[in-house]
Amino acid sequence: MKEHLIQADHKIIIDLIEIGSRILDLGCGDGELLKILTEEKQCSGHGIEISEKLVYVCIEKGLNVIHGDIDSGLPEYKTGSFDYVILNQSLQQILHFENVFDEARRVGKKVIIGIPNFAFLSARLQLFFLGRTPITSSLPYSWYESPNIRWLSISDFINFCHKKNAMIIKAIYLKKYLKIKIFPNLLADSAIFLIKGLC
Repeated sequence: MKEHLIQADHKIIIDLIEIGSRILDLGCGDGELLKILTEEKQCSGHGIEISEKLVYVCIEKGLNVIHGDIDSGLPEYKTGSFDYVILNQSLQQILHFENVFDEARRVGKKVIIGIPNFAFLSARLQLFFLGRTPITSSLPYSWYESPNIRWLSISDFINFCHKKNAMIIKAIYLKKYLKIKIFPNLLADSAIFLIKGLC
């Protein structure tokens, strides 16, 4: 796939993953990222997706994806089963956030988590001046149609990792296609974290 056609967050995740890795993508959507990883990085890829319609889309692409709710945990997978577990733009939509986080760290040697930043400058300004739930590039939904049930910032997630003694190996902060180097909680609209698993 041509590099300029790959989403910015997908490009970051692809660069983090080593060739030939075993991957579990939780909330894999239409399988776009999983397909790139299996084809271009020769990864052994598996996915779990709650939308039955999107599962069929993944299967049509030749991907190994099952229909399931990651909120119920990952009991079918042994500890350390995967080199990487991916939770990209899905943690904020999960009911049992802490349980899924723990399970991802149990079954994955490393975990890649991508989140939108609810404390992004544009979101703050919309809330302050308009008094309305913000809509940004990383939060494109109106409040009544949003799949998000968690409203976290970059600082919130970092503090959560510290509380859980979860080691952040690397953090990349983005504003669309630009990497943000300073004041990420204010200037980045999303972030991607590489976290050490439990094994």
